[in-house]
Amino acid sequence: MSRPQRNENNQAANQADWFVYLIRCGDGTLYCGIALDVEARLKLHEEGKGAKYTRGRGPLALVYREACGTKAEALRRERGIKRMSRMAKLRLCAPVASLRAAQSRPA
Repeated sequence: MSRPQRNENNQAANQADWFVYLIRCGDGTLYCGIALDVEARLKLHEEGKGAKYTRGRGPLALVYREACGTKAEALRRERGIKRMSRMAKLRLCAPVASLRAAQSRPA
């Protein structure tokens, strides 16, 4: 009887919105990952409990986030982003940076 519940929970997790994200580390490098809750995941990275790569590379800044739907889709997109050149990754997150700069300017 408990098996169908696990399947329902798995289906619910797979149907939730997964995100792929890019973090700019203090040393200028970019880290790519996936998460259901990007803000909570960023907090883990900042606390040193996230990926080993981001430990000691602070301060960390979220520079890109993209909704992907399922976990499988997010993993595929993450793989694609990781295969991009650094310049392509910077272009990917540039619109977000430009938008933030525009929003912070006085009217």
